[in-house]
Amino acid sequence: MRNLITLGLTLALAAPAFAQAPSDKWKAAGRDLFEKSINIPTVQGRGKMPEQVALLKAAFESVGITDIDVKDHDDTQTMIVRWKAATPKKKPILLMAHMDVVEARREDWSFDPFKFREEAGYFYGRGTVDNKAGMIAIVNSLQRLKSSGFKPKRDIIVLFTGDEETIGKGAELATTKWLDQVRAEYALNSDAGGGGFLKDGSLQGFGIQAAEKTYRTYSFTVRNPGGHSSRPRQDNAIYELASVLKKVEAFSFVPKLNEVTKAYFTERAKVEKGPLGDAIRRWVADEKDRAAADVIENDPTEVGTTRTRCVATRLDGGHADNALPQMARATVNCRILPGEDPDFVKAELTKLGGAGVEVTVADAFGAPTSASPLRPDVVGAYTTAVRKKFPGAPIIPQMSTGATDGVFFRAIGIPVYGVGGEWLIVPDDERAHGRDERIPMKSFFDNLDIWTDMVAKLAG
Repeated sequence: MRNLITLGLTLALAAPAFAQAPSDKWKAAGRDLFEKSINIPTVQGRGKMPEQVALLKAAFESVGITDIDVKDHDDTQTMIVRWKAATPKKKPILLMAHMDVVEARREDWSFDPFKFREEAGYFYGRGTVDNKAGMIAIVNSLQRLKSSGFKPKRDIIVLFTGDEETIGKGAELATTKWLDQVRAEYALNSDAGGGGFLKDGSLQGFGIQAAEKTYRTYSFTVRNPGGHSSRPRQDNAIYELASVLKKVEAFSFVPKLNEVTKAYFTERAKVEKGPLGDAIRRWVADEKDRAAADVIENDPTEVGTTRTRCVATRLDGGHADNALPQMARATVNCRILPGEDPDFVKAELTKLGGAGVEVTVADAFGAPTSASPLRPDVVGAYTTAVRKKFPGAPIIPQMSTGATDGVFFRAIGIPVYGVGGEWLIVPDDERAHGRDERIPMKSFFDNLDIWTDMVAKLAG
């Protein structure tokens, strides 16, 4: 899951060259590992995760990183890798990625989604952005550092999960059953952050993700005695549910700022023009200015950034064409602001439903989390690594409107920072989970360098 920066900055940078051949053996090795990984369909239920794990395990072992524990669970696998410092001077750091990808059907794509493709300066395939580019960057950075003789001053732990796109059990187990193996001062997450360019080459900025929303799905159920469709009742389960869903559509949670979103909107306020810029400046100055927050929330680039949002996503009801419905059910998915209690959200939804609607939790991903503090060492290392490639690039704190494995670690007090070094052309390349997913070749290779420099700085 990755949210790209949408900050309208135009630095005086040349348009990025899309194609870039590997400049050394490690970039060539990264590209080779990337191709092999994209060709493995690590989708839930396909049974291909052991092949992916074996490939990555061999890559680590090729440079002498051999402390590798492969965990079998829930029809998938999770990897925990540890590069031990000879004489640790600091607490460990954790590097995170997920190995699984969402399903992709051949008929929905222009070509086979699980066949790595190189074309017109792009790498194509399911997972090229979410999240195998980040996964390969972590592997490649440690390979490069280890082979160069780098001596870490703290343990470097790697966590690669196999079910982030589905149930998140790998991250959950890592923060409970396997916690002693992954406990760290903080985590660097490759599944968030990153940069955005416009087609004309103007850089919008790079985001460092330090907060993300909590995920909850609620079921709204209405029951009724039913009967024959020729004799309609005064009450009807489908009609009742429909009226409640209209209330959910119209309902709005109170907008709130946290440390991360305030920093983000403070930067937006400096450059955004027009009604949106005016609204951002008003809201940063006065968090209680709900009208200003509403203008921001209604902008297509900022949906979900100001408040908890709930939306109906599925419907089910009735059992026969000629019978009155005895049950109608809707799925309402909520993305909850950091620090807001899911029980409070459920209570608000229950009020909307009224006495005739049963509201229950159908699915949950991660516990409620607060924003991670903006550590100067992490922000500094990311900034330096990015600006080595893109001098003067704005580095903007971000809150993801979705959720990653990071929510499980924030929930137990381990700060997590989304520090992806990839960049995309906005909006053309925003294809994660969608058709013809791709990443610019230069972006892929830039990310290898950014991760290498960042890890060297923070672990050295």
